[in-house]
Amino acid sequence: MNLLIGLAIALAVGLTGIGGGSFTVPALVLLIGLPAETSVGTAFVFAGVLRLVAAPFYLAGRHVHWRYLWLLTQGAVPGLLIGTYVLRVLSRGSNSPIIVILLGMLLTASSSITFIPAAQNRSFTKKNSRWLPWFALPIGVEAGFSSAGAGALGTVLLLNYSEMTPAEVVGTDIFFGLVLAVLGSAFHWKFGSISSHVLVQLLEGGLPGVIIGCLFARRVPARKLKLAIAAIAIFAGLQLIYSGSRSLWGRPAAKAAGSTDSYLGATPPAC
Repeated sequence: MNLLIGLAIALAVGLTGIGGGSFTVPALVLLIGLPAETSVGTAFVFAGVLRLVAAPFYLAGRHVHWRYLWLLTQGAVPGLLIGTYVLRVLSRGSNSPIIVILLGMLLTASSSITFIPAAQNRSFTKKNSRWLPWFALPIGVEAGFSSAGAGALGTVLLLNYSEMTPAEVVGTDIFFGLVLAVLGSAFHWKFGSISSHVLVQLLEGGLPGVIIGCLFARRVPARKLKLAIAAIAIFAGLQLIYSGSRSLWGRPAAKAAGSTDSYLGATPPAC
């Protein structure tokens, strides 16, 4: 299961730059049963390795806008620190279902922007590049909190508000996500919120998957693929909201019955 999940997500990252956090966290929480904070930390490292492998492909094709990348990083790095701190605070005690619900809301909202053509302005960034750090700040916050955002929101921002081609958008976003993934991975590694066993299994499928995705990136209509990925991400976000809400509402009944079972995979005590 972990190998197949890693392969599918890595293909999406190699093709579009989207999916490292947006898909990995829901998959780890809903399918594998990892705690929310551990899922975020594991997704950070996994996405970082995938983007590190994909980066040379887009660098060789000169599909990186270095000035925009620098401006995005200026705003996203402080946001990453804020988001990571918020995640640590909410992870204490019994707030895990709340984290799951918030992850779902963030993922659904960020992916829905892709389907709003009226909000697009391709010349905005060229004329108002000084605003890029401010737009990147909330992206960094979301990335720190959920590991998602650098791919989904970063791509949406550059694709709809800059003059770059889709290939340049993906290449620039790959490096943007790589910077955030390296920093986020370091924080979560220090906190111990990473499942090494699951990470290794994800990478077994992810490493060949991201290479295949990069090799076929030029042959796939990127914009149509991005719409399909955004739709899947919205579904995953809604599923997170539903599952977290069900766990939160069922908690009083579980306590009354003396159960320690939870949404995040805990097992009830033996009779």
